[in-house]
Amino acid sequence: MDADVIVVGAGPVGLFLAAELKLAGAEPLVLERLESPSKEPKSRGLGALATEALWRRGLGDRLAKADVEGAKDLARDHGSTRGHFANIFKITPDAGRPRTNIWQPELERVLAEHAEGIRVLRGHEVTALESDVDGVTVTAGRTWRAQYVVGCDGGRSTLRKLAGFAFPGTPALLRTIAGQVRFAGDVPPAGRYAGGTFLHGGSMVGITEPATGPEPVTADDFAASIGRITGADVVVEEFQEERRFGDQARQADDYRRGRVFLAGDAAHVHSPSGGQGLNLGLPDAANLGWKLGAVLRGDKPEAFLDTYTRERHPAGEAVLRNTRAQSALLTPGPHVDALREIVGEVLDLPEANKYFADLLAGTKTRYDFPYPAPAPVGEHCPDLEIVDGGGHATRLHEHTRSGRGLLLTAEHPADPRVDVVPATNTEPLLLRPDGVIAWAGEGPLDAALGTWF
Repeated sequence: MDADVIVVGAGPVGLFLAAELKLAGAEPLVLERLESPSKEPKSRGLGALATEALWRRGLGDRLAKADVEGAKDLARDHGSTRGHFANIFKITPDAGRPRTNIWQPELERVLAEHAEGIRVLRGHEVTALESDVDGVTVTAGRTWRAQYVVGCDGGRSTLRKLAGFAFPGTPALLRTIAGQVRFAGDVPPAGRYAGGTFLHGGSMVGITEPATGPEPVTADDFAASIGRITGADVVVEEFQEERRFGDQARQADDYRRGRVFLAGDAAHVHSPSGGQGLNLGLPDAANLGWKLGAVLRGDKPEAFLDTYTRERHPAGEAVLRNTRAQSALLTPGPHVDALREIVGEVLDLPEANKYFADLLAGTKTRYDFPYPAPAPVGEHCPDLEIVDGGGHATRLHEHTRSGRGLLLTAEHPADPRVDVVPATNTEPLLLRPDGVIAWAGEGPLDAALGTWF
């Protein structure tokens, strides 16, 4: 074996998964097609679940530093730091759950440092895959052998195709093209038009239009698209940092085929509306990493890995559902304009605003467990303040860097399977390494410990 687990793809999800595997005692190997990290600013932020996942591993200070400039960029480009649903900027994020404004290239730098010491081989494109009862063989220049392989290689995942996963879903309804633009002459106002949406904040300019028309390629083509949408003649002198997004929504039929797994965009693609891609993909990695580690150590049987799909596939379905709804609200036309007005009025209602904030943050995601457990069991635990018997206060993320399970309790019971943290200000809680609440003071603790550890 060249490694315990081969991770295909060195984007944020692949790097974080590799670090989680290492923390769990496994030996990962990352194979990346690109010779150097991409500078394309594909994503500009992390939601609450992704932010908290990185906080748990000690990356909070780096995220906070990046967020200062990221928030300024967001306000400049969008005209608001509030959340949005289909570009209706009225959502107030939950102040109790953090998010991070960080461009993807900077995030990849943070995660590359976090994964320091792990073998990351660039310029290694995967071209073949074989799986048998003992392991997997991946061809990328030469053959590499491991017990498992995880595809984190994006929406066009080679590994997904080689392994034969089905990828059903819906084709693109809309496309968005954006970038840094310098105009010569007057520029029409941003907003919705009969032919689509014209986005303009600072030097960031974008268009959203039906995916059926001609796709802009050059600066002149982009100017023509703006004219097609707004009816105005514009001259684009310069067009840089181009980004193109479709809103096709597809999801792998399963996230596991024997010894082959998918995570991140390899498992699900959707519209970028609401910035939910990394907030879905990084928790995929957090969920899978510790479970693979437990099986590789011999602590859990092979069937334990089936919980990955059972838990994360519904989370992906939920994001596809809300991004499809956003695409419907972004299509041009007077009927949709009327619907957007009503949705905007609904967002003025505090309870509705919170519903949409929770929907986009994923904080109401709740896993079904094989034992009776009322909420909040099955939910991702927020970054609680913890007060010990002496009155000393800490935060939850200060106790989670080991990657082990955590038992918060005032009774100090010893258990070799988890770390015990004295806590007098909360009901007893058992947390999995991915931050999910496994037990909350009711029912037998042994059942929860035996299920997960």
